[in-house]
Amino acid sequence: FDFIDFTSEVEKFIGASQIKSGLINIQTMHTTASLFLNENEPLLLEDFKKHLSRISPKNEAYNHNDFTRRTVNMCDGECQNGHSHCEALHFPSNLVLNIVDGKLQLGQWQRIFLMELDKPKLRKVQIQGMGE
Repeated sequence: FDFIDFTSEVEKFIGASQIKSGLINIQTMHTTASLFLNENEPLLLEDFKKHLSRISPKNEAYNHNDFTRRTVNMCDGECQNGHSHCEALHFPSNLVLNIVDGKLQLGQWQRIFLMELDKPKLRKVQIQGMGE
């Protein structure tokens, strides 16, 4: 697992957009990565990893990983990542957040995270700002 705090990048996007009042939609373009809001506190992030390992253990038998039976959505170098897809079920693929007076509205400890549920790789996140 990897947790990437990209709150600063979203704030820069809002500044460049010049939206004073509106919404921002942030969406991951992947099925084994998710988004969430929470504290960027290292011990808490370790707790998240333990929790995810319990709900979708990597060593379970996942049908998705059985390449002798699976015949669709395959590519060269396909990896056994059924656990990553199951973990992604528990988190959204997008977040919609408020912009007020040109500022992202977050709670005191809230940060925006991309959660990598598979192996490290280049990920694409789309950001759409709406407002005036």
